[in-house]
Amino acid sequence: MRERAVSGHPDSTGRTPGATLQSVTERDGRTKASGGGRRRPLGRCDDNAAGLADYRAAFQAARMPMAVLNRDGLVLAANPAFGELVGTDPDDLVAATAADLTDLGADPRVWTAYREVLCGRSDRLRCTRRLKHPDGHSVWVEVTVEPQMGEDGVLLSVDDISDRHDLLARLRHLQMHDPVTRLPNRALFFERLSGALETAAFEPAGTGRIGLCYLDLDGFKAVNDTLGHRVGDRLLSAVAQRLLRCAETAGDRGPAHGGHLVARLGGDEFAILVEDSTGTDQLAELAQCVLDALQRPFDLAGQRLSVSASIGVVERTASGTTATGLMQAADTTLFWAKEDGKARWTLFDPERNAHRMTRQALSSTLRPAVDRGEFTLEYQPLVGLGDGRAQGVEALVRWRHPQFGTLSPNRFIALAEENGAIVELGRWVLERACHQARAWQLAHPGGQPLFVSVNVAVRQVWDSDLVADVAGILAETGLPPRLLQLELTESAVMGSAGRPLQALQALSDMGVRIAIDDFGTGYSNLAYLSRLPVSVLKLDGSFVHGFRSQEHPNPADEMIVEALVALAHRLGLTVTAECVESAEQAERLRRIGCDTGQGWLYSRPVAPDRVAALLDAGRRTDC
Repeated sequence: MRERAVSGHPDSTGRTPGATLQSVTERDGRTKASGGGRRRPLGRCDDNAAGLADYRAAFQAARMPMAVLNRDGLVLAANPAFGELVGTDPDDLVAATAADLTDLGADPRVWTAYREVLCGRSDRLRCTRRLKHPDGHSVWVEVTVEPQMGEDGVLLSVDDISDRHDLLARLRHLQMHDPVTRLPNRALFFERLSGALETAAFEPAGTGRIGLCYLDLDGFKAVNDTLGHRVGDRLLSAVAQRLLRCAETAGDRGPAHGGHLVARLGGDEFAILVEDSTGTDQLAELAQCVLDALQRPFDLAGQRLSVSASIGVVERTASGTTATGLMQAADTTLFWAKEDGKARWTLFDPERNAHRMTRQALSSTLRPAVDRGEFTLEYQPLVGLGDGRAQGVEALVRWRHPQFGTLSPNRFIALAEENGAIVELGRWVLERACHQARAWQLAHPGGQPLFVSVNVAVRQVWDSDLVADVAGILAETGLPPRLLQLELTESAVMGSAGRPLQALQALSDMGVRIAIDDFGTGYSNLAYLSRLPVSVLKLDGSFVHGFRSQEHPNPADEMIVEALVALAHRLGLTVTAECVESAEQAERLRRIGCDTGQGWLYSRPVAPDRVAALLDAGRRTDC
């Protein structure tokens, strides 16, 4: 080390720069005499002096830039390599602020860690900084700051990692970009999204909002399947270029601090992230630009292709928003866009999402609800239109949900059919209804017993052995087969073939009655009626609604119902009219030949004990 660096100048703390290296010799050369201790060998001072000289020579000759600092972060000594790094003579660096020379104060976290080392509360700082070289180019360096062993100073060393940093940057670019479209991929998108949310939530200069257009191409799979993946990749690349132009155009019109990131998330899914968005109008304009751009034909390798996109649009404040929550909302909204007809953009709707969440909550708890006993049955009488006496009852399931209250079948039956829970639920309804019908029969042995009608979903026929289930339940309960009626919807029965038709035939041969529910609203293929083992037609309530007004009857409704009733009777079927609400309706239906009626005129669905009271009262429903 040069003489100036050794002698130095007093700093603000009273210490002399350069004394750190020199003091090693002075301290170790002394002989300890206090406390009766042993005297050190006289040659030890010479050994330490030689070691210090070697240390100083290595410090000066090192190719790695190094500097010794005091606890205030001022340079005590710097080697020539450090002087070359910062473009200053090493002697002129004495008392300079090291943090300014190595950019340690630019990052608050790095600065805090650096001060911890200077104060002796931390053993090491290692960080990567970008420095400006004297010749003008940038240098990536790894800065290490650590205390000197046995000394009061701190050693700062700088390692040039530019080559390694460039290699890592190239590898990261390959890792974070899609090779087909050269757009940022899913990993980089989520990294940027998380950073944008954090920045937007705490940056006072921005809008504090964030927007997202999440899209996929309608019918892209058909392009891959018919024209091959090479054409599909070219299409994706062309789509990416149009998305970039839309984002660039929208960005030019947006605020100067805004940003638009276009990314390919996988397959034919893309996303456009709008940082510092100004509201839904901005996102809607961007989404419409994308739709218009993608609807223009693509000319690829002699192929002229036309595609469209479905886009989910989400715009909200960044505060309280997570990347996962934003993407879930975008994915839901994209699903709505496809469900609403594709080739369109749809804005996130909190009310619609709440309904979807409720459906999901119901769907996920359907199966456990059966085991927990949350379902119950109510019964609605089926009344003879001629004598007004109850002939049977229809079992209607209710869900006593702990959160949403009592739910009618139209709230959960479709969900049960979708997720397969209808098989277990339907078996429970059938078993419970048969037990109840048998109990009524035993409680009133002298009269004509009521039959019970149970709705059966077509999935119960496909996904379970319905014939075996019915036979087992009838045997267990002791209910005669003639007192059980199974209702299937017209759309299920009219398309029956193979296994469903065999099951219906087996049930009919067993003595169980088969009824077609909601007849007249589905296929209405009358040719099936002569081949199916059906006993009853239940006319849909939409026909009965036309019978409400006695003064202004709808002749067409009456003619249709009369024709259906006549046809059913010719085929040996009985006819039940649903949704009978007035005595006038009941009279007109009786006059044209309907056999039984069901509706609020007679009774709403009631608990089993109310049905028992009806039987005790003589089974008339007009009392």
